Amino acid sequence: MALGEFRLFQMKSKEQREKEKNEYAVWAFPYGDLQRENLTDLMQGLDPKKPIQIFLVSYLTCKELYERTLEKSESREDATDKMLNEVKSYSQLISAKEMSLYLALVLADADVNEDCTYPSVNEIRERIQELEDMRKASKRKWF
Repeated sequence: MALGEFRLFQMKSKEQREKEKNEYAVWAFPYGDLQRENLTDLMQGLDPKKPIQIFLVSYLTCKELYERTLEKSESREDATDKMLNEVKSYSQLISAKEMSLYLALVLADADVNEDCTYPSVNEIRERIQELEDMRKASKRKWF
C-alpha cells in the first residue's frame, strides 16, 4: 500500500493483500533481500542508535515522495532541489533536519544495480553534507 492509499474499511481477500504486499516489496527493494540487507547495514552505520524499522519507514516514505516529485520534474537534479526546498510541505512525514539524510539514501539507492553495492558510510555522510549545503544556499537566494 503506497503512501496516501490507506482505506480504513476496504475489504480485500487474503490473496489480494498478499499480492499487494509482494508488489510493494518489489517496489521497495527490486533486487531483493541483498539490497535490503546492504541498505539496512548502511543505515545502521549512519545512526546505530535509531531503530531500523523507524529508519526504513522514513526512508521508504522519502523514496515515495521523491519518485512522485521526480514524475513532475524535468530532471533528477530538479527533483532533488524541489525535495530540499519544499521540505516544509513534507514536515509531517520527514523533518527538515532529516530530509538530507533520507534523500542521500534514496539517491544512492537509485544508483544501485543487481550487485547491490552502496557507497560507504563516509561517502553518504559527504553526500548528506552536500545536500544540506545545497538547501542552505538555495534558501539564501530567496531570503
